[in-house]
Amino acid sequence: MARIKYRDADIDLIARMMRAEAEGEGNQGMLYVGNVIVNRVVADCLDFRDVRSVEDVIYQVQGGNYSFEAVQKGNLFYSPARENERRLARQVVTYWRDHPGKYALWYFNPYAPCPPTWYSQPFAGQFKNHCYYEPAAGSCDSVYV
Repeated sequence: MARIKYRDADIDLIARMMRAEAEGEGNQGMLYVGNVIVNRVVADCLDFRDVRSVEDVIYQVQGGNYSFEAVQKGNLFYSPARENERRLARQVVTYWRDHPGKYALWYFNPYAPCPPTWYSQPFAGQFKNHCYYEPAAGSCDSVYV
């Protein structure tokens, strides 16, 4: 059973974002980014109370900017999805979850060591250049389902 409801267009959006944000980190890195996208759809807490679809998550604006930098700056995001990324996107919407992206709602590349918190949220782990952050205990139980 899928973790979220999705359409083919959602698979393409996730695939394009995974590639734009983490192509240099291979399939594993792209899967972690996909986990964050799906986790945000599932989460009914914090910054994600009003996002209930993949499209809502991808195009969410926070503080005057898109949550995902690739929407503003990413040439790769606006390129057609490739079959490999579509396959990976289908994996994350249906079953694939792994640490450090398993429960993560945020990630970023600090171009330095990962800080222990990100906007008061605890560090979950690092994969290559990206640091992943889970919600603080008790602040977002829906993401742990």
